[in-house]
Amino acid sequence: MVAAVGSTPLIELGGPGLEAPSRVRVFAKLEAVNPGASIKDRPVSRIITQALAGGELDGRRLLDSSSGNAGIAYAMFGALLGVGVTLVIPGNASRERLARIRAHGAEVILTDPVEGYDFAVHEAERIARQQPERYWYANQYANPDNWRAHYETTGVEILEQCAEIAGEAPACFVAGVGTGGTITGVGRRLREAHPDVHIACIVPDRFPGIEGLKPLGAPDDLLPPILDESLIDERIEVTSEEALDIALLLARRGLFVGPSSGAYVHAALQIARRGDLPTVVTMLNDAGERYASTGLWGS
Repeated sequence: MVAAVGSTPLIELGGPGLEAPSRVRVFAKLEAVNPGASIKDRPVSRIITQALAGGELDGRRLLDSSSGNAGIAYAMFGALLGVGVTLVIPGNASRERLARIRAHGAEVILTDPVEGYDFAVHEAERIARQQPERYWYANQYANPDNWRAHYETTGVEILEQCAEIAGEAPACFVAGVGTGGTITGVGRRLREAHPDVHIACIVPDRFPGIEGLKPLGAPDDLLPPILDESLIDERIEVTSEEALDIALLLARRGLFVGPSSGAYVHAALQIARRGDLPTVVTMLNDAGERYASTGLWGS
């Protein structure tokens, strides 16, 4: 099943509410077709397989923090590969995510949702320090296998698919920061191939926030060590309401994705409508079913 990760389709966006100028094309990678139904399958599968190859998991459990999608990937690949998994997750993770994580047999430690993602990271770090003989701390925020997975797969796929479908390289790539792996890995690959590519980063509102994305605006916000900020040409603020509006609009077009995907597409359309970048590429990170219990889609 590890071999089934990646090679996701690049689809063109358009239609009422998703229009761009006639000379501009907007594309998105449909990551929900991965085995774990999210983009996180890419870095997590690499993190686990590299740790196994290096003997890091001999006699130890894998430990990490996650807001949900990476947790599902850890639990799924852990079950597949015989690795015990312990996850520290903010208590506001959706019931659907928690149910799938537990179904795969992973241990779940819930933290106070009011404390946010960074608190869950610090709690995982504390547990790892106290019990190094029991846990190998994967630390997706600092593990270079995170961004390398996107450098070696996602970025390569975008270049190849854009050349095939659009006849040119992407002029712009739009993503956000959860761990920083996607924007760093894809950004590095695209910039190596085409130094003029414009890279835009989503900046979500602080409260209620957008699931899976870090604001990174306050002095005490945890900056992911793997994030390469030098790649970012532009930051675009997106509110939770704007993200949900686009997610609902995408659902009406047959694409049922989560709020972070809505935020990405909102920003991609903003850039596309300026008319100066002919090919804009972004990501559709996961599946909308994961958010049913949160009330995002109504009663």
